[in-house]
Amino acid sequence: MASRIYKILPERRPGPLVIVIMDGIGWREELEGNAFREGYIPHFLGLWENCFHTLLKAHGTAVGLPSDKDMGNSEVGHNAIGAGRVYAQGARLVNEALESGRLFKGKGWRYVVDFCKKHNGTLHFIGLLSDGNVHSHIDHLKKMLEYAAFHEKIKRARIHILLDGRDVGETSALDYVVPFEEFLKRLNEEAQVDYRIASGGGRMVITMDRYEANWDMVELGWKTHVAGEGRPFRSAEEAIRTYREEIPGVIDQDLPPFVIVDESGNPVGPIRDGDGVILFNFRGDRAIEISRAFEEEDFDAFERVPYPKVAFAGMMEYDGDLHIPKVYLVEPPHIENTMGELLCQRGIRQMAIAETQKFGHVTYFWNGNRSGKFDENLETYIEVPSDIVPFEQRPWMKAAEVTDKLIEGIRSGNYDLIRVNYANGDMVGHTGVYQAARIAGETVDLCLGRVIPVIEETKGILIVTADHGNLEEMYEKDKKTGKIAYDEKGNPKPKTAHTLNPVPFIVYDPYGKEKILANPDAENPSLTNIAATCFQLLSLEPPDIYDPPILLFESP
Repeated sequence: MASRIYKILPERRPGPLVIVIMDGIGWREELEGNAFREGYIPHFLGLWENCFHTLLKAHGTAVGLPSDKDMGNSEVGHNAIGAGRVYAQGARLVNEALESGRLFKGKGWRYVVDFCKKHNGTLHFIGLLSDGNVHSHIDHLKKMLEYAAFHEKIKRARIHILLDGRDVGETSALDYVVPFEEFLKRLNEEAQVDYRIASGGGRMVITMDRYEANWDMVELGWKTHVAGEGRPFRSAEEAIRTYREEIPGVIDQDLPPFVIVDESGNPVGPIRDGDGVILFNFRGDRAIEISRAFEEEDFDAFERVPYPKVAFAGMMEYDGDLHIPKVYLVEPPHIENTMGELLCQRGIRQMAIAETQKFGHVTYFWNGNRSGKFDENLETYIEVPSDIVPFEQRPWMKAAEVTDKLIEGIRSGNYDLIRVNYANGDMVGHTGVYQAARIAGETVDLCLGRVIPVIEETKGILIVTADHGNLEEMYEKDKKTGKIAYDEKGNPKPKTAHTLNPVPFIVYDPYGKEKILANPDAENPSLTNIAATCFQLLSLEPPDIYDPPILLFESP
């Protein structure tokens, strides 16, 4: 009878350890509304049924979010995988800074507010208006507005709202806008101030581009928020209702931009010299480009007309290496000793591959919010340019090209660890289009079907996992019954947000002699347990600072 040795490390394989991140594909047993499980996914299911597998927590406190009601997201997920342990993440950090009052005493807040007071300027807030808690939270905005009105005595503020429909219900904009307008009305009366919504638009149309995929979005946001150019409306509610009547089936994230005007038809809140601007999104990837547009003197991505002299601050420092923005309200998590960094110190050759939509996740976020490489000689980063088309129209995205690069890297023999992200589940899942979502999941499975034989050929190891859920739960649930919710026409209500579901974790080791077991020290494992597991599979002792590995090995 084989003896069990708990500390045994497997023999190093000739081929690389490959980590496949199926972005936005969680695990859910129910099939209804499960675009992944209802698709044709024989390669994934073959691995699931025949290999070591478990489920990992990818949301809430397990990955550093404020509560277990908070869904996971790609930024937090890749941070957690790369860090190997739990760090307090954006929403929690902002909550703590607001509750303690530390935010209002910080240099960033004082810089913007004092600039406004000195120049008798307007205080502007730009950001995602929802309680999705992925990029922002409406409560953060309200607390800052209240403090500005009652404590700072700022008489004039303007809010430039980006409509969500992605991390919350796809047509829920009025659920936030209407109560927010009532909040502003009360604030104006009680504090005797002039605070108004000034402009807005869907988050996938203006302002919130990422990874320089589409600077036209940012330019359109600049024209809307700064110049006050765009289709005029008397209120945000009027704009949303009008667009919904004119564009049947449009969801919030795709709503065109709008500008609020006064009785004379003049914009109520363009950004001008002497104003202060706060970008209240705390997540970095979709905040960097608009921050650069406000801050960089030699900016050339588009022509900024006008280019006012303002005091600008972000909610957080979105890029710690490039220091974007220069001024921010809340310190981001300082994640040190990430998997990538410590593996470089051990001479492990690494490759990271993704298309543009998720390139920063396998590089910047994986490396603890750090731009650039730890070691130019040991790391290779490959970005496959994404198409600029609606994801539901091309749900396969660039998965085939990503797989081409992955297979080339595996066969090259130049890498010990390769990490790859397939963006399809997340990006297509957010559209709410079920047919496209099924195709997205099947696309990822087809790619797994191409990779598995190459793992066998090169005698490597394959990990298949995800960063959060989305594709597996494409229909909204009734809050009272817990069952699928239907609209007035009897159709299931599409769900575009991430989920609270766990994610799969599979290890395929075709040439391993050791028996793989579950490590009892990693009870209820999460994404943070992956890093130590990768060290194991590379025949390296996991760092003590990491959460325990998921696996144990029994000698043959």
